[in-house]
Amino acid sequence: MQKIKSLMARQGLKSPQESMADLSPVETFRIPSKEELREMREQPVDSQAEQEIINSIQEIYYSNDSFHMVQHELEKLPPELNLQELEEYRDKLKRQQAAVSKKVAHLILEKQPSYVKELERVTSLQTNLQLAAVICTNARRQLSVSKQDFTESNLGLLANHRRRQLLTGLLKSLRTIKTMQRTDVRLSEMLEEEDYPGAIQLCLECQKAASTFKHYSCISELNSKLQDTLEQIEEQLDVALSKTCKHFDVSHYTRVQLAYTFLGKSQTAMDQVHMHFTQAIHNTVFQVVLGYVELCAGNADTRFQKMQYRDLCTHITPDSYVPCLSDLCKALWEVMLSYHRTMQWHEEHNKEEAATATDETGSADTEEAVVDHSYVKKKLEHGLNRIWQEVQLKVKAYLLGTDMSNFKYDDFIVVLDVISRLMQVGEEFCGSKSELLQESIKCQSVNYFKNYHRTRLEELRMFLENETWELCPVKSNFNITQLHEFKFLGQYRSPSVSPNRQVLSSQDQEVLSLFEHFSQEGNPFERHIDNEETEDVLASNGCESDELERCVYQDYDSDSDVPDELKQDYVDEQTGDIPLKSRKKSDYSLNKGANAPILTNTTLNVIRLVGKYMQMMNILKPIAFEAVHCVSQLFDYYLYAVYAFFGRNDMYESSGLGLISSRLRTTLNRIQERLIQMESLGEGGSSVHGCPVEERKEKVPSPHLSQLVVLTASETLYGLAQRVVATESLVFLAEQFEFLQSHLDTMMPAAKKPFLQQFYSQTVSTASELRKPIYWVVAAKALDYEQMLLLMAGVKWDIREIMSQHNVYVDVLLKEFEELSKRLGDVSRHVQIPLPVSNVLWEHCIRLANRTLVEGYGNVKKCSNEGRALMQLDFQQFLMKLEKLTDMRPIPDKDFVETYIKAYYLTENDMEEFIKNHREYSMKQLTNLVNVCLGSHINKKARQKLLAAIDDIDRPKR
Repeated sequence: MQKIKSLMARQGLKSPQESMADLSPVETFRIPSKEELREMREQPVDSQAEQEIINSIQEIYYSNDSFHMVQHELEKLPPELNLQELEEYRDKLKRQQAAVSKKVAHLILEKQPSYVKELERVTSLQTNLQLAAVICTNARRQLSVSKQDFTESNLGLLANHRRRQLLTGLLKSLRTIKTMQRTDVRLSEMLEEEDYPGAIQLCLECQKAASTFKHYSCISELNSKLQDTLEQIEEQLDVALSKTCKHFDVSHYTRVQLAYTFLGKSQTAMDQVHMHFTQAIHNTVFQVVLGYVELCAGNADTRFQKMQYRDLCTHITPDSYVPCLSDLCKALWEVMLSYHRTMQWHEEHNKEEAATATDETGSADTEEAVVDHSYVKKKLEHGLNRIWQEVQLKVKAYLLGTDMSNFKYDDFIVVLDVISRLMQVGEEFCGSKSELLQESIKCQSVNYFKNYHRTRLEELRMFLENETWELCPVKSNFNITQLHEFKFLGQYRSPSVSPNRQVLSSQDQEVLSLFEHFSQEGNPFERHIDNEETEDVLASNGCESDELERCVYQDYDSDSDVPDELKQDYVDEQTGDIPLKSRKKSDYSLNKGANAPILTNTTLNVIRLVGKYMQMMNILKPIAFEAVHCVSQLFDYYLYAVYAFFGRNDMYESSGLGLISSRLRTTLNRIQERLIQMESLGEGGSSVHGCPVEERKEKVPSPHLSQLVVLTASETLYGLAQRVVATESLVFLAEQFEFLQSHLDTMMPAAKKPFLQQFYSQTVSTASELRKPIYWVVAAKALDYEQMLLLMAGVKWDIREIMSQHNVYVDVLLKEFEELSKRLGDVSRHVQIPLPVSNVLWEHCIRLANRTLVEGYGNVKKCSNEGRALMQLDFQQFLMKLEKLTDMRPIPDKDFVETYIKAYYLTENDMEEFIKNHREYSMKQLTNLVNVCLGSHINKKARQKLLAAIDDIDRPKR
């Protein structure tokens, strides 16, 4: 019993009585006396009520032994105490305590027999323990004797054997440690051989072995040395990984990735890959630009090496700009190709591992591999946009670092084409639209375009002012696609297709992406330079190009490839010395080259400029609208120049013939207002402009006709040949614009297409309308209308008998027309006169002749019915002979003359109605008509009434 108590004391246990004594007064339950217990048993028990009281006790009272009940209850007291509430709460606690005490007493009474029985067992155990202590004492005494007699000698042998085994293991460990200390030499050899997986595997094995022998003091130094070696390997591995950014090698990259796998850092490797690619882009572009800057500087100035890349780009000279850009794109292509091949390697590697994993049962390893592959795939896909964004930023800084507004056209086209190819690379690389590149090249293109277009307009003005309007001889099957500037129309089926894709598809049968085509060798930007050199698309500006001469003036055997729009206005009929009457259907064309288009050197220059502008549009779609606007200005200026040289004349403004339509007049006014710089001399001879400086920069001075062009000589029909060349070259230019409309429409953004449609409907379509005012000047001077009026004035019209012979003036007028026909034939020997031009000339001459007849009839003072019949006879004779000279049907203004002659027979009321409805006649003609009719069938009163009606019509005009 004493040993049990001592055991309990060592373990910190206490007897029930001691434990009860340690409780605080509040915590101690009072053990009821026997009388109280008996009274409790005798009292009626409401077990359900007591259980409810016990259940109402808070849970915190049962939490742990360290719970202080008194402190808890005091903390619960409210700030303001209420005695009645406190007493009620105290009574509640007393009831809870009484219920608990009663419950405890009840449990004690139930367990009392078991307690007595257990106490007896403890007493018996105490006796047995005392007996066991005696037995143990005797056993120890006997064991001491046995140790001395038998054990010490035998155990000594066993100890020696064990020591031998320990020493043998120690020798083996020492040999292993010696080998580990020599591994650094082998590791260095493996690193030189770039066997990174083997080096890492060997180092990890050494570290594992070192952890086994960590109880040796020499191992701690070796372990730190191995850790340093491993870090050194990781550094060299990082360098090896960076080498793949410029020149991707499959075997090299495979070893690097396997090494990272052994390290368990595959995901870290992906982070490093993106960092190295970004750094490779920066280093590559910096070295390329630095090389050109130092080469152009021509000295060993080291300040360039310390510059930022953006500042370095500003030191590129115009001569080295294009080669540097080409080399820059080549270098960036190598970086992007390496990244593309890196992604391909991971895709193939993942497929191989997935196929291998299906044959293995390691589900945990498989899941880990799937997660790792998923991370790598997402990281690489996300890196596509990051890499391309970095490329765009570098190229954008290069593009904006130099002002290209004064570049040569050839160089600028190369820049556009290189950037276009680079944007195609970006689209295939990551599906990007290259917004940064588009924005930067558009900015440069707009600036270049403004300056280039301004210079071209000035050149065009110079060409026009020096143009003698001589025919530029070209073959009948000439079309603009034979010019260098329009070769892209034949090479590319659609202007919207990228040039590179067309080249690849035409050569490789099946369309391959750039990364597939140049995956092993070559470079898309090298291919570009080669094509430009062999194809010579950058022809010189002007008509002096040998290739243009071969293209335009070369003999062709067949006209089968002549476009319909170049044929439709020409009739292939011989002229020669054919009689006049058989020539009436002729267009006065020469037999040789009768179908050849009429154009000048300036026309060719404008067409070639349009081709150059379209090349820019084809390469760079964002500037399409600006380019089309400039193209429209070229046409506008040419049209305005032709009008200003040959069509501006105040004579026809008062003719009432409507020679200039409202649409043409609106177009000319618009061109003059928006494009032509009108100058007026102020004080001191300074030029005074009515528009702001910025607006004047967009305008061009009005051209002046060359002094070599004479338009006043009657021998040349007042410059008819020059007028034909000018107007028909404009019509030919308009036809070429019509031919190009579909291509321009394809290039234009949808929001700007209404501008193109308006340009064609309001400007291009009006080119042929300039024929009327231009040829009217010739028609007004080709015939002697004044002589006609004098001859008509000498005719006596108040005859009393009907004449059967027409007057002489009719023959004179017809003779004039015959002479005109001959002179047109003479002109056509030098310049073909197309049928529309011939028709316009004849129409003008006939219209003017008819109006001259009406004017002559209107000057008659006296006229009888027989005289009016003679007028009809004269006019019918004129019509009959005239119809043999021309195919024009009906004869222009025939009704104008016949109606005026027949008005002589009208009654008073019909005459008044005639005056109101026929405003085409002048007041003088109407007045004369009324005066001539006086006395025959109109009296003086009616005459006054009709004159008043004429005056009413004329009053609003005054």
